[in-house]
Amino acid sequence: MTYVTDIPPAPSELAKEHFAASLAFETDCWDVQDALSKGADFVLLDVRSPALYARGHVPGAINLPHGKITARKMAEWPPETVFVTYCAGPHCNGAARGALRLAELGRPVKLMAGGITGWLDEGFTLASSDAP
Repeated sequence: MTYVTDIPPAPSELAKEHFAASLAFETDCWDVQDALSKGADFVLLDVRSPALYARGHVPGAINLPHGKITARKMAEWPPETVFVTYCAGPHCNGAARGALRLAELGRPVKLMAGGITGWLDEGFTLASSDAP
């Protein structure tokens, strides 16, 4: 046996349920980029600080730090609007914090796995708001 198979994989039916459920909570950088290129049916939120957003963000993203996600702010969008949150990357929990705040407000939300790190790893470019 190896470390991989010391614990046997879950039965296929359980694995199916698990992975289907995970896709209800997350999306990936490639799917976000593809959707943005076709006219996304969601709002992409960069939940990092305005300074980090200005240095580089996913094109089309709106900057809304997770601490600023409030019922008053979210009233700008219809209740059925789907939000996708992202932050710096796998080492950052800002996207999860933002997603939690949105869920607490009753808003449909997914997290973009990988964040900025994943975006760059896929070979996609960032937009910048910094003045030259």
